[in-house]
Amino acid sequence: MTATDDRSIARLAWARNATGDAHLALESASADASFRSYWRGYVDGQPVIVMDSPPEKENPAPWVEIGKRLHDAGLHTPTVMVADLEQGFLLIEDLGTRTYLPELNDSTADALYGDALDALLRMQMHVDTTGLPAFNREWQVMEMEIMPTWFLQKHLGVFVECEQWDIVEGAFSTILHALAEQPRAFMHRDYHSRNLLITHERSPGVIDFQGAMSGPITYDLASLLRDAYIVWDNERVEGWVEAYRLRLLDARLLDETVDADRFRRWFDMASLQRHIKILGLFCRLYYRDGKAGYLNDLPRVLQYVLDIARRHADVAPLADFIVEKIGDRDIRVPVAA
Repeated sequence: MTATDDRSIARLAWARNATGDAHLALESASADASFRSYWRGYVDGQPVIVMDSPPEKENPAPWVEIGKRLHDAGLHTPTVMVADLEQGFLLIEDLGTRTYLPELNDSTADALYGDALDALLRMQMHVDTTGLPAFNREWQVMEMEIMPTWFLQKHLGVFVECEQWDIVEGAFSTILHALAEQPRAFMHRDYHSRNLLITHERSPGVIDFQGAMSGPITYDLASLLRDAYIVWDNERVEGWVEAYRLRLLDARLLDETVDADRFRRWFDMASLQRHIKILGLFCRLYYRDGKAGYLNDLPRVLQYVLDIARRHADVAPLADFIVEKIGDRDIRVPVAA
């Protein structure tokens, strides 16, 4: 019997005890990019979710603690009914299966993003950030360095010359400066279409918040509107961004001296930092963790990096450098293929 089998048996036994249903069956509800997984069962005809978060790999305590902060601020997060943090099993509310991603289209986007932006503003206004890790310069650099390690070197097989590092580091410095200028607020870190659910009440439901930090005010906005899994026309995105800037001004979360151009640059640089990281992260998920599906999303993420970088002269050389290193290869194809 494998460790996976042992974990499955332990999970089912725990769930049956927690629900009082000796015949409870569990089916996979979803898995994320971490070692955490979710399982759906039915108790008296009502769905529940068992979250399996092995403590030695994915400590569930931050999920519980951050979820309470969000709940206390009026966000719709899954209610925790039973928690066994030592084993890493939690029985939680099932928010359903209607994630934003498959339901977003030209006719629904304004309404769905309207709800998501309402929730984001509530987070940034009311969620306590005391004790949260800071999304600081060291963290930002660490994330961006995933790209040259896993995308350029591992995935593309590129050797970066010393003088070429100047291009990469120059772009990184520009991004870091723009992030450092911004006010700080609660930062979900993965606020996008796969982590938002359409619910009957208080939509959207918000999940996958355990990595929350205190960070730049445009980061979650960039995560939402420059989503790695869906692309919108830039003019439409900039309209949403400007409307949100005005709301931040009204909420006094933004200084009146921050005009539309400056805020849009902040937003672009937050987007760029995030997508540079994701280029490397999606490759790491394949080569290190055996999760191949993310490679199919690389072209979309790459296009974000190229488009945004080319809008700003001080980071545009990074786009040219990456294009040169890719050449004519299909970046969805693993290096060993």
